[in-house]
Amino acid sequence: MDVSEFIKKLETEFEDIPKGYLTPSIKMSDIEGWSSMHSLIVVALADTEYGVTLKGDELKKAQSIQELFDVIKSKSAKQ
Repeated sequence: MDVSEFIKKLETEFEDIPKGYLTPSIKMSDIEGWSSMHSLIVVALADTEYGVTLKGDELKKAQSIQELFDVIKSKSAKQ
């Protein structure tokens, strides 16, 4: 699992975000139109694709796509 694969999965889920817009360094708060619905999609993606349960505080602490990926990767390695 690498961050580019993760971004491709996010782009598939987020129909309203143009393909190629997401990068590892982009902050989720800087993504135009980012909403709680996107956060729910991330939680569901982490669960279905990686078998990881994200907690609200983990999601809040992860500011960039890279930080979000790192949280998911570290939790999947522990399981």
